[in-house]
Order: sequence, then C-alpha cells, then structure tokens
Amino acid sequence: MSAGRPPVLIACSHGTRSAAGRSVVDGLRAAVRAARPGLEVEAAQVDVHGPFLADVVDRVCADRDAVVVPLLLSSGYHVRVDIAEAVARGGGRAVAAPALGPGEVVTDVLCERLGDFDGRVVLAAAGSSDARAQADVAEAVRLLSGRLGTPVTSGFLSAQEPSVADAVAAAGPGPVAVVSYLLAPGVFSERLARAGAAVVTEPLGVHPALVDLVLERYDTTLTTLRGS
Repeated sequence: MSAGRPPVLIACSHGTRSAAGRSVVDGLRAAVRAARPGLEVEAAQVDVHGPFLADVVDRVCADRDAVVVPLLLSSGYHVRVDIAEAVARGGGRAVAAPALGPGEVVTDVLCERLGDFDGRVVLAAAGSSDARAQADVAEAVRLLSGRLGTPVTSGFLSAQEPSVADAVAAAGPGPVAVVSYLLAPGVFSERLARAGAAVVTEPLGVHPALVDLVLERYDTTLTTLRGS
C-alpha cells in the first residue's frame, strides 16, 4: 500500500432493485462517512446495478489505495470470487476486508431487533449454494441460539431448504418469531411477512453497531497489511 492519503473505503453491497433497499444501504454508507469525517467512502455493488465493484476499483486504484468492505453477512461466492477478482484488478493497491457476519456484533443487532419475544425462533437467511455461505449461516444460528438460551432453527428464501415458511411450520406449537438475517429491505424481506410467523423482525439496516463494524473491518485490514 502506498503512503499518503488514507485508502478509500469501498463499501460494497450485493445490489438490489428495491428502492427502499438501496436507500437503507446508501444510508449505511452515509453514516460511515459521518462517523469518520475525512474518510472517502465509495459505493459499489457486485450484482443487479452499478456502480459495479470492478469499475470502482479500476477508477479508484488508478491513483489511490482502497479497502473493500463487503456489506454482506456471509463469506460466500460474492466475497470469495466477485470481490476477490475485483480486488485483483487493483494491482496491489486494493485489498478486501471480511464480510460483516456472522459474529457477535451482528448477533447483538439481531437480538435487539427481536426484543423480549418469548417463543420459538427461526433465523431467515437469503440462502446460497455456496458451502462457505451455508456454514456462515449455521454459525449465525449457533451464536443467536447461545445468546437467547433457546434453540434456533434456520429457514431460507432461495437456494436451500427448508423454506422460511416450512421452518416456521416445523417449529411446533406456540408463537414463532422470524429473525431477518438480511441487511436491507427488498424482495426477500417482503416474503417474510407471508411465512406465518407471529413476529417478523426488520432487516439489520442502519445501526450504529454496524457503522462501527464497517470501520473496524477497514481499520483491522489496514493494520494487518501494514504489519505484514
């Protein structure tokens, strides 16, 4: 990494056709900027709509260093392949931080969204055919179950079984809460309302703990690089 101005933080999301979802992700980036004045925060996506990450890395790394922070909750295909390939285009001037989840910070926010609900819990994830992403969701379930002190099962909105609705139905008698393991609203979050649960939590959204986590990912990645 070159000396001079701090590397640009490229906050890379999946991308969504949902106007509400885009607004929330843009709001998270804006909150990161506000939390650290002077740090340049660039938007990028890996899918659906631009600006696409590869193009942003090409532009930024023409004369600046950059840290790509995935605004994603697991280390699946988009992190391991799409982001890794885009970072490789930086010619040594770009590096990628880990995804935001799973972890204790995300678990904190999930518990806050759930509140004092007393019943069975299903963690609802987007779903993926990628084994690493599947393992990350399993870890998110384990962490949430440990924090709540009660069993938590998983349900998926695509690519995996059981579906969220099937997971709710299989949870047994009594009220069931669906905990949304999604960053922002969109097509997936809209489906959760039809899953038959007594409670459906909001996506993680713009939360101060997530703002701090984005900056922690940026700082830790820089420290690792400079110490290597």
